Amino acid sequence: MQLKKSLGQHFLKDESIIQKIVDELHKETFTNLLEVGPGGGALTKKLLQIPNINFKAVELDDDKIAYLNKTYTVLQGKIIGQSFLDIDAPFDEPFTVIGNFPYNISTQILFKVLDWKDQVPSVIGMFQKEVAERAASKEGSKVYGVLSVLIQAFYEVEYLFDVSNQCFNPPPKVQSGVIRLRRRKDVLPVSSDKAFKMLVKTAFNQRRKTLRNAVKGLFAPEILQDDIFNKRAEALSVEDFAALTFKMNGQ
Repeated sequence: MQLKKSLGQHFLKDESIIQKIVDELHKETFTNLLEVGPGGGALTKKLLQIPNINFKAVELDDDKIAYLNKTYTVLQGKIIGQSFLDIDAPFDEPFTVIGNFPYNISTQILFKVLDWKDQVPSVIGMFQKEVAERAASKEGSKVYGVLSVLIQAFYEVEYLFDVSNQCFNPPPKVQSGVIRLRRRKDVLPVSSDKAFKMLVKTAFNQRRKTLRNAVKGLFAPEILQDDIFNKRAEALSVEDFAALTFKMNGQ
């Protein structure tokens, strides 16, 4: 089976890691499951053993689709042959997402999950370690940024474990990490998703500046007098950003 560099393919071969991911999945309650990037089927073969669920996979590579359909006949009709970034929601009801996510689009994958946040209660995924850490990091951390805040406004993110590059064939140049996203019960009120996204992106766009200088175009001068604007973006919690959306111009 050929690997395609252009698709960022590295196949997971370590059975103990595969089992650890499946064990974490079993802590979730779900009836619909979407696997992203099944590749050679290392994780798929375990997922197909879970009883009483509706399973689908999304895979861009035609060669892998042919291989999977031949190897696991139960997959006939259950593989969506597109990029995950281009598909519509694959189920009408809520669904859980799992995968050894392609590293070249891993940040976009998390943003796509955000588009579906009302349908996706949980995600368990393997990412490049740096992306996994960014998604899970808290304020004050050097890697805390746009991704951390936008994801954590809607999901509790837990960093589960590291995965060595030796667990893959071929070994990628980077280490990996597995994280879990669980939809927050206490969704933070924001004035609008659009305002929230704009505020967070603008604040971190010039993260070395104080918030006052970074976001001055978004707030009236009297609002900018507040002490919170003396801080830098990385010092603000997700809750701080959400609360500030109600003070933005035009809200």
